[in-house]
Amino acid sequence: MGIKKVFCCVCAIISSLLLFPHVISANGTDEPVVRKAAIVIDDFGNRMAGTEEMMNVPFQITVAVMPFMPSTKQDAEAAHRKGHDVIVHLPMEPLKSHKSWMGPGAITCDLPDDEIRKRVHAAIDDVPHAIGINNHMGSKATVDERVMRIVLEVCRERGLFFLDSHTNYRSIVSKLAQSLGVPCIENHIFLDDVKSKLHVSNQIKLLQKHLKDHDKCVAIGHVGGGGKITAEMLRQLPAAMDGVQLTGVSKLLP
Repeated sequence: MGIKKVFCCVCAIISSLLLFPHVISANGTDEPVVRKAAIVIDDFGNRMAGTEEMMNVPFQITVAVMPFMPSTKQDAEAAHRKGHDVIVHLPMEPLKSHKSWMGPGAITCDLPDDEIRKRVHAAIDDVPHAIGINNHMGSKATVDERVMRIVLEVCRERGLFFLDSHTNYRSIVSKLAQSLGVPCIENHIFLDDVKSKLHVSNQIKLLQKHLKDHDKCVAIGHVGGGGKITAEMLRQLPAAMDGVQLTGVSKLLP
C-alpha cells in the first residue's frame, strides 16, 4: 500500500474516533459513548411567556415548576402528559434579594428545622408528578449545611433527586448529597442569563463544546422574559446536536 493510501486510512480512523468515541463496556466489547444533554426549563407555574412553546419543543425536557403559584398544577400536569420530567423549582434564599422576590413557601436560612422540613414537604405535595427538586435562586441556602441537610433528607425520604442549579460556585449540595445517599447532579450552563438569540446561540455552542469532553451536560433555561426566544432556539437543537441524546435530567443521574 502506498504512503498516500496509508495516510488516508490513518486520517479516516482518527476522524471516526473523534466523531464516535468508544469505551470498553463491562463485557469487554467496544461500544460508542452515549452523550446526553438535559435541558431544564425553570420558572413554570405562573403562566409566564414561552410556557406553551417550551412544552412543545420536539424532545424531552425537564420542567421545573414553582409551587403555590397560579398555574403550578396545570403546568405540571401538562408537562407530565407530554412525557417531560417534572421537578419542584423550590424557592431558596439568595445572597442578595428581597424575600418577596423568592415566591411563596421559600426556604430561608432563618427558619427553624421543623419549618424548613414542613415547607419542603408542602412544596413537593403541591407539584404533581415531581421526581426531583432544583433550587430557585438559593445562592445563600446552598452553602448553608444545616438548611441543605434538611432539604436533602426530605428528598431521601420522598425518593427524589436534587439538581443543584449552581447559583453559587461554593455550593456544598453535591458533596452533602453524596454523604446522605441522595442522587444529585449539577447544572453546567445557563442558556439565557442574557435574553437574546445571540447569547442563547453562544451558550448552545458551549453546551456542544462541553459534550466533546464529557458524556453528559445539564443546561438551564427559563420561561418568562425571553422565554419565547429560548424556546425558538431550542427547537433547532435536535439538528444541531446530532449524535447527542436529548433527554430528561433524571436520565443523567449518577
